[in-house]
Amino acid sequence: MLHVLRVSFILIAFSCSSNAQAVKVKINTGKIYQTIEGFGASDAWRCQFVGENWPQNKRENIAELLFSKEIDKNGNPKGIGLSIWRFYIGAGTTEQGEDSNIRNEWRRSESFLDVEGNYDWTKQKGQQWFLNKAQKYGVDQFLAFSISAPVQWTKNGKGYNGSNKDGEINLKAKHYEDYTQFMIEFLKHFKSKGISFDYLSPINEPQWDWEKKSQEGTPATNANMLRISKLLNDKIEESSLSTKIVLVEAADLRWLYSDFGKPERGNQIQYFFNKKNKIKNKKHTISGHSYFTTWPIDSLLSIRKKLNNKLQEYNLGYWQSEFCILENTDDIGGGVKRDLGINTALYVARVIHADLTIANATSWQWWTALTNADYKDGLIYLDTGDKNDLFNLDKMKSDGNFHESKLLWAFGNFSRFVRPNMKRVKIELNEDKTVKEQYKGVMISAYINQETSKLVVVAINYGKANKTIDFSDYNITAKYETSEDKNLEYQKVTNQIITLNGRTVNTMLGSVSN
Repeated sequence: MLHVLRVSFILIAFSCSSNAQAVKVKINTGKIYQTIEGFGASDAWRCQFVGENWPQNKRENIAELLFSKEIDKNGNPKGIGLSIWRFYIGAGTTEQGEDSNIRNEWRRSESFLDVEGNYDWTKQKGQQWFLNKAQKYGVDQFLAFSISAPVQWTKNGKGYNGSNKDGEINLKAKHYEDYTQFMIEFLKHFKSKGISFDYLSPINEPQWDWEKKSQEGTPATNANMLRISKLLNDKIEESSLSTKIVLVEAADLRWLYSDFGKPERGNQIQYFFNKKNKIKNKKHTISGHSYFTTWPIDSLLSIRKKLNNKLQEYNLGYWQSEFCILENTDDIGGGVKRDLGINTALYVARVIHADLTIANATSWQWWTALTNADYKDGLIYLDTGDKNDLFNLDKMKSDGNFHESKLLWAFGNFSRFVRPNMKRVKIELNEDKTVKEQYKGVMISAYINQETSKLVVVAINYGKANKTIDFSDYNITAKYETSEDKNLEYQKVTNQIITLNGRTVNTMLGSVSN
């Protein structure tokens, strides 16, 4: 039905200016844009020590924050209810120790396969703890991702690429089969243990050269990735697995629709989704990372418009599959220095809104769930608790403090309420604002569950002043606010003229009625 329905629903909001007269909301549930597949984060690096060594009660509390969909006695969510969990398949730099050349132990990773060719499924114990917790909490989907082949098969015997800058994958030609079989064995093992991975991402950010000795990683040309994908496809068929291959985890969205200075690693929509390169078990969705495309606002908007144009040309879905703060911005500075407050939370919420409403992303995934760095790269922040030695990594391997961030809860305004299979629908504010003005003020999006008639509306109030919205044509029953002093705090709604406080994220609940 292409008419505006009477609704009650879920709203996520931010505001920039207060008006004497309330601005009316108009929703058209008949205009559908995309189907949401889920919101996620990864276990990369930090979960390995926390999940294995930290006290049980702290691990349990962290898992609850990430995965729980329960409500406490005051009506507040206990967690952000992630619907996708990304499991990192390590390359074996932990076993190499100092010989890995990666100084930070937290950025090394174990491998399930040793240099003699023997599998040890007790490895990555801490990550497995979180994986099992995610399953128990009812996380909908699991994704496994690799960013380097096991070190015994790489050209330089390391988990990073080193000085080689030809863009070719750091993998000996004779070990392509071995590498793909290794990933298949991983999928088969966990399936036998009751966890089926819905997706496998075999290469991550192939455009970087990964020459620094800071973590595992490898470049890859499109031809390298295609070869690996075809081998994986055949092995998935042989093993009767249902896992879909997801490509390409581009390091910058511009490599999805243009060569962006690297023709052998760019134009990836055209390369992987033309009629020639068909792969049966490849998901008809392309993944990219929003790094370095979010500032200034003109770039945030224009890059996603160009991406969406190319996606429409190929009738292709899109996942924003990794993001944290890397680029320098006027609003929040750069990635250096952690921010547990509302400023980074608001900035990221605006990026999420742009990816969902301009690029039509069907999934949005944060980089790493936990961080022990003085950096804006986590949802939950770890430290020693000792102000004089806050980031001592050795101390944190066995215990430490963890801190919720406003980013965690602002992300939860989306992940907790915008659930898989919801449809994004048309919503407008009845005011004369350009898109650029909206991105400094109120941004708004809406989602419907067609089976249950539940509706979710997401509005972003980026400014300092309050904004009054007229929902008198609808029936809002509940509001959840994330702000400098609230974490998805529940409020009962009785007055349909609703004020969105400045610098807040709000979620309102309801259902469609004719």
